[in-house]
Amino acid sequence: MVPPDVMKRAAEMGIDIVAICDHNSCENAAPFMEAGRKGNVVVFPGMEVCTKEEAHILGLFGNLEAAMSLQDLVYAHLEGVNDEDSFGIQAVVDEKGDAIGINERLLIGATDLSIENVVDAIHSYDGVAIASHIDRESFSIIGQLGFIPDHLRLDALELSSCMKENEPTLLRKEYARFPFVRSSDAHRPDEIGQCLTTFIMEAPTFGEFRKALAGEKGRGIADA
Repeated sequence: MVPPDVMKRAAEMGIDIVAICDHNSCENAAPFMEAGRKGNVVVFPGMEVCTKEEAHILGLFGNLEAAMSLQDLVYAHLEGVNDEDSFGIQAVVDEKGDAIGINERLLIGATDLSIENVVDAIHSYDGVAIASHIDRESFSIIGQLGFIPDHLRLDALELSSCMKENEPTLLRKEYARFPFVRSSDAHRPDEIGQCLTTFIMEAPTFGEFRKALAGEKGRGIADA
């Protein structure tokens, strides 16, 4: 999942926008954004934060500085050292995909931030908060809590590529107050594009993306 391979695959699949959301870190966002600029693919920097309830929340941002602010907060609330034998090497790469460093934090672990803490933090950095793969039993807000709290200010809910046949209709009906998106949650280049969302926007920008989620001024979600 190095920048050139991801951007090549996205371009081949006709994808205009990708979001780079590593677990509890965004150290690799900058090289992906640079590779995206060269490959004509817009890259939103982001992160998939694991809350203390072990639910995954996506934070997407319009600029790298905001994403790095969330990273600073997450790192301050994340303990443990990575076990490379169990979880692999956590490389930090450049835009060509060459390793330039190693992240030794236990990125697979959970922070001690609550779901509410994470959603509020994302919004404080002017980001979009999306509940990850809500149809999955593991690491989803519904899987961990059994429901989505009424007071939680999520911007959207994500359905995964492995959801069961009847789940979309049931979930969309129960949580109709939220917009739904689908993402590939790709961990390998060949998984990119296996699941995606089509947005109605004037341009592939973060501002337009935010308007599409909110259904503002003719923007919206055409297919998810």
